[in-house]
Parts: sequence; C-alpha cells; structure tokens
Amino acid sequence: QVQLVESGGGLVQPGGSLRLSCSASGSLLSIAGMGWYRQAPGKQRELVARITRSDNTNYADSVKGRFTISRDNTRNTVTLQMNSLKPEDTAVYYCNAQIMPSPLAGTYNDYWGQGTQVSVSS
Repeated sequence: QVQLVESGGGLVQPGGSLRLSCSASGSLLSIAGMGWYRQAPGKQRELVARITRSDNTNYADSVKGRFTISRDNTRNTVTLQMNSLKPEDTAVYYCNAQIMPSPLAGTYNDYWGQGTQVSVSS
C-alpha cells in the first residue's frame, strides 16, 4: 500500500513564504515523477510544479520565479518552497507521484496525497 502525506500548509500574509513537504511511504519499488497540484474553490485542479527523478523541473507560468520544487530520492520526499505568495495562490495543494509499488505491478500508477490548505490573506 502506498501513502503520500503532505505537511506545511497554513495561513500567510501576501508576500510571505510557506514550505510544503510530501513523504511517500509503503510499497515503493520505484518513484518516477513527483509534483504538486492545486485546486482553488470553483476551479479545476492545476499543475503547480513537477520534478523528474533526475531533477528536471517544470513550473506553471504563474509560479515561475517564486516557487521551487525539490526532491530527496533517498527519503522519498518532495518539497515545494513558496515565496512571494499572492492571494491567488490560495488553494488546496496536492502532492502527486508516479510509483511502481512492486515488480508485480509492472507499471507506474498515479498516487495522490490528501491535500493541504494554503491560504494567503491579509
């Protein structure tokens, strides 16, 4: 069984910073891409940032230059450092990972965390 657990959300003033972390646990034969998505009320879930196992990254245009994604392959974690936060960054942030849980699986499956709320308001 695979589990992704996020931490680090909260309430911050505009211009502030937050750091989100996600830890994968359980049956983890191999982890490919990891990333963060977000969903604001009344909107679709959207990609924030992704990182490959070899540390290639891509970001949504709206967060480029403000957010930084990183991962630790030895600890099976992915982190999102969010700086210069804006009210429009308010959303539930979800961790995502492509994981092959066992040799029997034969393929990578998509897994999601439970989400963590980020609120940016004065």
